[in-house]
Amino acid sequence: MKRSIALGLGLAMAFLLTAPAHAAPVQVSAPSAILMEKTTGKVLYEQDAQVQYEPASVTKVMTLLLVMEAIDSGSLGWDDMVTASTHAISMGGSQIWLKENEQMSVRDMVKAVTVVSANDCAVALAEHIAGSEPAFVERMNQRARELGMEHTTFVNCTGLPAAGHLTCAYDIARMSRELVLEHPAIREYTTIWMDTLRDGAFQLSNTNRLIFYYEGATGLKTGFTDTALYCLSATAERDGMELIAVVMHAPTSNDRFESCKTLLNYGFANYAITPVYPEQAIPPVEVILGTQDTVQPVTQRECSILLEKNKAGAVTTQMELAPQVEAPVEPGQKLGELKVLVDGDQVDAIDLVAPQEVPRLSIGGIFKRFLDTLFLQEG
Repeated sequence: MKRSIALGLGLAMAFLLTAPAHAAPVQVSAPSAILMEKTTGKVLYEQDAQVQYEPASVTKVMTLLLVMEAIDSGSLGWDDMVTASTHAISMGGSQIWLKENEQMSVRDMVKAVTVVSANDCAVALAEHIAGSEPAFVERMNQRARELGMEHTTFVNCTGLPAAGHLTCAYDIARMSRELVLEHPAIREYTTIWMDTLRDGAFQLSNTNRLIFYYEGATGLKTGFTDTALYCLSATAERDGMELIAVVMHAPTSNDRFESCKTLLNYGFANYAITPVYPEQAIPPVEVILGTQDTVQPVTQRECSILLEKNKAGAVTTQMELAPQVEAPVEPGQKLGELKVLVDGDQVDAIDLVAPQEVPRLSIGGIFKRFLDTLFLQEG
């Protein structure tokens, strides 16, 4: 009996030592969290990421997105002057204490919103762009729908407490990705640690501590109210890969920073953007009745894929090319395809295209080529 028990314990211990670990890849104290890669939008980790919470000032990611879109479209300029209204200066909370009718450039107001989460500047910008804060909020909700943010309703442009003002970590990651992917100029402001306004008279210090101490931090936005608790959308870039970590409803300020730090560390430790190249030289394609006999295909675009680091050796490519093509050949004309596979599964496909035009031979050109071929055969 004792021998049987001992044998059973031995087998159990051997199983525990050899069985694969199934522990969660990361552990964060915030109840809702997500980690997303910027370029692909792929979710690398999530924890109750579609549960709705109040976002507090992380709301301003959408406010900044609409501001940047207005700037990029030409309807708003960095040096345009924005006038503070009675409504804008009444916001309370985080602010730079604008005076009624005080004017400040768009550039400085964006700096105030990104660095110190200035509610008065956020509303002033909203009113300048849309005419009123409610009209601007309509645009925010419309943009949220366009981005597929199905769990989001904005009631204001600041994130100050308001009934029904809700979103989720996944939706925050979506709008954060749109901001940093399509408007990289925002990084000039989100990476500021300390600065000043009003000719040096007003000091700014970033509410996002990760900018100061986390390697590669690029932004993005903090948030806190008594009901929302501590929220953060944090972005960081290393080795050409930018990640977006979002946590909501964290119990303390330190928890939100440590949770995002943990998420980012996990992403950088386990994933990489890997460039992909054809495994062999791309052969030329024969051109029938062209001014040149062949055309050399090139890849239409560069290819890089998000990959778990332990799968770097599992990437293969398959090339498919037309054996020949009839002239004329247009620049960019598709000649084939390069398929990218990971562990045998296709993850991408890049067109192989003509880099330049190959005109069709004229009647005289065809006749001359015929004669040249004839003389070569006789010789």
